[in-house]
Amino acid sequence: MATTAKEQAQELIASLQNEEARHQVLTHLATPHHTPTQAATPDHTLIKLCGLRTAEEIKLCNELNVDMVGLVLFPQSKRYIEPEQAWHLKRLLKPSIKAVGVVVDEPLDKVIRYVYEGTIDHVQLHGHEDEGYIRTLRVFLPAGVRIIKAFSVSSPDDITAAANSSADAVLLDSGKGGTGEPFDWRLAASKLTRPFILAGGLTPETVATGITTCHPLGVDVSSGIEVDDVTQPGVKDLEKMRRFVAAVRATAQD
Repeated sequence: MATTAKEQAQELIASLQNEEARHQVLTHLATPHHTPTQAATPDHTLIKLCGLRTAEEIKLCNELNVDMVGLVLFPQSKRYIEPEQAWHLKRLLKPSIKAVGVVVDEPLDKVIRYVYEGTIDHVQLHGHEDEGYIRTLRVFLPAGVRIIKAFSVSSPDDITAAANSSADAVLLDSGKGGTGEPFDWRLAASKLTRPFILAGGLTPETVATGITTCHPLGVDVSSGIEVDDVTQPGVKDLEKMRRFVAAVRATAQD
């Protein structure tokens, strides 16, 4: 038998360990819902550095004043961090920098707990989450929490799917997340009319081309700011982080 929204809410509330979080969910569900308002278009290319795992990396993000950091909550990823570690890293961020939780086909209750327990600010769906999943998730999320849906791009049909998504924002990559391989950026440039975040194949050397080709709302990088040593998978290169941010801002000013 399918679980109703009311039953899901009851299960979620019971699962929350934090009393304040339980109160927040109850208050949210008792408030009439409205269609989410579209976020204002920023006056610069948004920068999201993804797969961060250490306090040192967070400190540099604060120094660089990026817009978002990605915290990977998918256990099969080499960039995975425990939710408790993500919670602590978020406490080190400047309030202006948002923590995005990257999840893959996670149960709804777990994703919602991440938000209400203060582990993340926004949610990035990187699996096979469909429109039903997105709609249900939105019912439980507080106002201001954005849902980003990632789409693997290999054909115009993938661009159409991204265009029709009800997510607050869409992210386009090659379908080989974290490998540094790009998709054909011309597909996004010629077919997609809604704002999007560009990912896949971005490095300090290639991000300028990605921006000028696609004119994205923002850019997302992970492997492109990591060390070249294959014995250190997922380890960030602080100098590459600096160069990437500088390249984005230099391109935006051209």
